[in-house]
Parts: sequence; C-alpha cells; structure tokens
Amino acid sequence: MPDVIFNGPEGRLEGRYQHAKRDDAPVALILHPHPQHGGTMNNKVVYSLYHSFSRRGFSTLRFNFRGVGRSQGSFDSGLGELSDAAAALDWMQGHNPNATGCWIAGFSFGAWIAMQLMMRRPEINGFIAIAPPASIHDFSFLAPCPASGLMVHGDSDDIIPEESVAKLADKLGKQKNITIDYNVVKGCDHFFRDHLETMEKHVEKYLDANLQPAE
Repeated sequence: MPDVIFNGPEGRLEGRYQHAKRDDAPVALILHPHPQHGGTMNNKVVYSLYHSFSRRGFSTLRFNFRGVGRSQGSFDSGLGELSDAAAALDWMQGHNPNATGCWIAGFSFGAWIAMQLMMRRPEINGFIAIAPPASIHDFSFLAPCPASGLMVHGDSDDIIPEESVAKLADKLGKQKNITIDYNVVKGCDHFFRDHLETMEKHVEKYLDANLQPAE
C-alpha cells in the first residue's frame, strides 16, 4: 500500500493507495473520523474498510483530511473536508480512467462527508456508512438519496444514539429505488472497541452480495 501525496484545495494531502490489477477495476474512497477528535486514515475502522475493498479488486484510497498527519491546511468544519474528499476522488479517477464503478465509505464524521460527496458526484453508485453522526449533523440533504448502501451502528454508542441512525436509515430506505441495509451491533460503542470483527463481517457480507466479481 504505497504512500501517496496529491494536491488538495489547501495544499498537499497524504494518503495510502492500492492500485488494482485490472485496468477497468472499480474505485473506492475511504474517509476517516473527526480530525479534532483524533481521527486519521490509520483509524482501525478506516483501515478495515480499506482492506475490504482492496481485497475485492478495487483501486482503493484512504487519506488524511487537511491538517491531519502530513496533509496541509487546517480543519474547516466539514466544508473544506468535503473539498478534500472531492480532490481525492478526482486524483483516484485520474489514475483509473476506465473504472467500472465508484464506491464511498466513511466512519463517523467521515460518513457525513461521504454522504455529502455522494450527492455531488453521480458516478458514486454505492456507499458504506459506519456510525454516521445522525444526531449531530443534518442529513436532510439526502433528498433524494442517490444510491443504496449499508449502515452499521452500535446499540451502546454514547456519542451518536442508535435511534437517530435507525431513523435516518428508515427515512432513506423509504425512498424510491433505494435499499438501505441497516445492521446494529449489540453491546458496541461508537469506536467499535471489541466489536471490529463483527462490523467487518457485516461489511464483507454486504459487499459480497452487492458486487460483481472484480477479479
């Protein structure tokens, strides 16, 4: 998984990128949790999502938002981070001009940014949102939600109440031609301590059911 540096809106952005063997492989972009609360691209959930996609033959990128690690700039309350994510997707598409699909995934704050990017980029045809911050941020922009996807949340999350995410999943799932798979992990907190493997199983099962073989 080579280190990469690419240009973002406020300077260089640092990432890890796995290029697929197939010229027409799909691409996946993975977004990390809140930069002001210790979120980086090396977060365990982000790392797990990254490998779930790369193992399935995707060209996969995770990167540090502005001001994190070696990425230049400073935190911008989500607006700048959305621009960072768009620049990351542009960079990856430049290296994969024949990509046959595009997925986005994010954890917590990263899930919020991922869903916003999905609204702006019609080529994104699937998403995975882990512990989306439905009680903190407004997700009403998903009207209509442009793609089906997976949401995973812990029922012992003391930062984002499970009920808020269940409500969001239900609301999106009622939209025409949209299917939301919502999985609740029992006894699990916001950070998936001691429950990372269970989350991985939900992700793996969902991808296997919704992807064409990529290898």
